[in-house]
Amino acid sequence: MKIVVDENIPFAQQILSQHGEVVAVDGRTMQPQQLVDADALLVRSVTKVNQQLLAQANKLKFVGTATIGIEHVEQNYLAERGIAFASAPGCNAIAVGEYVATALLAATEYRQQSLAGKTIAIVGAGNTGSQVAKRAAALGMQVMLYDPPLAEQGALDNSVSFEQVLGANVISLHVPSTATGKHPTYHLFNQQVLSKLTPEQILVNACRGEVIDNQALLELAAQGQSPLLVLDVWEGEPTILEPLVKHAFIATPHIAGYSLEGKMRGTSMVYQAMCQALKIEANDLSEQLLPEPEFSQITLKGELSDSQLTKLTQLVYNIFADDRRFRQHGASPSGFDKLRKFYPQRREFSALQVVNQHKQANLGALGFNIQENK
Repeated sequence: MKIVVDENIPFAQQILSQHGEVVAVDGRTMQPQQLVDADALLVRSVTKVNQQLLAQANKLKFVGTATIGIEHVEQNYLAERGIAFASAPGCNAIAVGEYVATALLAATEYRQQSLAGKTIAIVGAGNTGSQVAKRAAALGMQVMLYDPPLAEQGALDNSVSFEQVLGANVISLHVPSTATGKHPTYHLFNQQVLSKLTPEQILVNACRGEVIDNQALLELAAQGQSPLLVLDVWEGEPTILEPLVKHAFIATPHIAGYSLEGKMRGTSMVYQAMCQALKIEANDLSEQLLPEPEFSQITLKGELSDSQLTKLTQLVYNIFADDRRFRQHGASPSGFDKLRKFYPQRREFSALQVVNQHKQANLGALGFNIQENK
């Protein structure tokens, strides 16, 4: 069997090689001729899977994307050709939740405030939004959810209006990019909406860049009227609106979900789906391939202050290192892609075992591996 895979999908070579020839290619520059005689194709969101790309894919039976987003795949065309398809919904949700929690703790420390009692409006209450909500609640925040499609399905309790969203202390965006339908998200935060926000608020975008009109946001920020900005995604990636970067409190190159564990889950999910579609026996090695974390255990002697909790999260994930690298090297399209391609290993909070001598329930809810000291 021949399997073509994006070279940046972690563990793919080791896991897939037991089933045949693995051809690793650059996902952004993938060409039709590279798919000749391929039985399976595994991609990320940088690859547009369409009729043009698959023109020479004469044997293709399966396409998998190791991402939660599926906008880059023409599923109708795959269905017409009888090609099975799978994605990895929720694979990086924990990582994004931890990214947002780390960013908010850093932002409130910068402002010499506390998150406790503050309101957070989470726009998009799916896998990722739910993980953000869990961590926000653990930090003592009042959580509000806005997701019209889920609300209409009766799958969302206590949903709020869009006007209530705009009045929250923190607004965190976790929706797919859609330009059509009943509830399009393209430029959901346009000039008119952005003008209703204040500098006292915090605006987080860790979903898709085009959910916010970046030019309108730049104009607002240049006047000193924007919220404190945490931006992981940008319109037009990898060609971004460079002047907007300097106005962000935290700016990163679409890596909020890039934990090693999250990537491993994505690989594992599409691998399992591929085996099922091609009727081959799965032998998932991903858990065995996770390396030991840099820090594996820490002992707490007393109750954590907000400042100490901020330091604890950054011990596992130094979000400001990502911010610095982006500001130094990520403004150009090649720099943006390079930062993602060669992203350093980042672990999730669960990789750190916390020996807790002063019971603090929110650490477990935040995702840390808690060991009670008896």
